[in-house]
Amino acid sequence: MLHSMTGFARQAAESGIGTLTCEIRSVNHRYLDLQFRLPDELRSKESELRQQLSASLARGKVDCSLHLKRRAGAGGEVRINAELVQQLCRRAVEIGVRLGHDAAPINPFDVLRWPGVIEDQEIDAGPLFQSASVLLAATVASLTEMRRSEGARIAELLDARCRELLSIAAGIKARLPAVLDAAHSRQKERIDRLDVVADPARLETELALIAQKMDIDEELDRLESHVSEIRQALASQQPVGRRLDFLMQELNREANTLASKSADAETTRAAVDLKVLIEQMREQVQNIE
Repeated sequence: MLHSMTGFARQAAESGIGTLTCEIRSVNHRYLDLQFRLPDELRSKESELRQQLSASLARGKVDCSLHLKRRAGAGGEVRINAELVQQLCRRAVEIGVRLGHDAAPINPFDVLRWPGVIEDQEIDAGPLFQSASVLLAATVASLTEMRRSEGARIAELLDARCRELLSIAAGIKARLPAVLDAAHSRQKERIDRLDVVADPARLETELALIAQKMDIDEELDRLESHVSEIRQALASQQPVGRRLDFLMQELNREANTLASKSADAETTRAAVDLKVLIEQMREQVQNIE
């Protein structure tokens, strides 16, 4: 079953101190590239979360964000840095004296807004990590389902292109005897126009060499073999993106050889059609895990 490398998932869950939200976005990439954005409370657990995510994904550029919205009062009693408050008050009075102003009343809320006056409560990262791990697993499952659905659509497109490739290859193979006969006739006509008597044995040898240069049975057989390999990969349960990418290169090589050996316009046109289909497949394969 193919999996696309493109997907998005978002899940939220309640933890002991607030609401956790997890978002995962993924796009195609040559290998697995994980990027994390975590709240301060979970930074020490990034390695474990990274291992959990990499166990479920094989390729793709993946951005994972975990956000924590604390519940009011969840951090316990508000703690004030009394020493810092005293220093602020003293400095405010000193500045007023230096400016020649009477000491103005200090707004308590302005003091509370000063960085460090309200001390953040340390929390136990263990229970929060457990909640984050469960949430991450649920989000990855949602992402995987989306990537699987997209992969199934890509598999259908690739299978349809495979059928078209085989149809074109069959048409080329069916026309091959007529193409060879036409090439032989043209060669004999050229000799006749020269008004010379050709050695029959030498003529047959030359015609055999021409037929050998135009022989594309091997290329057509390899093309059909590659299509068979692609269909086997489409049915695989393992990541096959790299294998399919290699097969696209091989298909393109055979199409180029067919074009170079072409002896008539129809075969050339068919080779171009093959290359167009292969390029369409290659674009889809670039997004397969």
